[in-house]
Amino acid sequence: MSDAAVRCARGVAALVLAGTATGLAAAPAHAEEYRYWSFWTAEAGAHARSDWSYATEGPSTARPEDGGTVGFRFAVSADSARAASPRTAADFDTVCGGTKAADGRKRVAVVIDFGTAADAPEGETPPAAREKCARVPEDASAGEALAAVAAPLRYDSSALLCAISGYPAKGCAEQAGGADRETAGPASPGGASDSGASDQHTGSGGPSAGLIGGIAAVAVLGAAAVWQARRRRG
Repeated sequence: MSDAAVRCARGVAALVLAGTATGLAAAPAHAEEYRYWSFWTAEAGAHARSDWSYATEGPSTARPEDGGTVGFRFAVSADSARAASPRTAADFDTVCGGTKAADGRKRVAVVIDFGTAADAPEGETPPAAREKCARVPEDASAGEALAAVAAPLRYDSSALLCAISGYPAKGCAEQAGGADRETAGPASPGGASDSGASDQHTGSGGPSAGLIGGIAAVAVLGAAAVWQARRRRG
């Protein structure tokens, strides 16, 4: 490789790096928002709305203990940091205080917040919030507890929770602007796909321009470094 070639390689690397930086700077300042069911949990003994925690796994794998509380909230948000929690307090005693324990069964308080009219899909009205005590087998998941008290549930082909008690009537984790989930949409926390809870925004997939540019720059600079090493050995 000639000195001119090395200078050319370095120039290309500089241009790629500059383009990468420009691309990152030009990235959208805000993430797209989606309307979906988010999933929340609360530890035993919780009594306040502030006790809700965004779930780290989907309801099909989360297995609350007897005395646990799970919550579901339908709302519009871009990610878990901005997701709206249920507006009802996470209070097991209020929901399940009148339900007796039974051998081989556990009691799980299920709080369902259908959200606000502003977050509802066009033409739909959110039902009133519900609080139900599910008495289910000891190994039941949060999803099974939900199904026991709020059927019918609707899932999509990826097992993402789309509707609780038939709400919303159609659609699944749609972009608030109208794009559907097949184009871009949420994924549930921890990589599970069935929670409707999530860090929720994955985008449409594929490597970003910044990533591609960075890889190209590393390749060009690496080639120049190899040539220089060979030249020194020669």
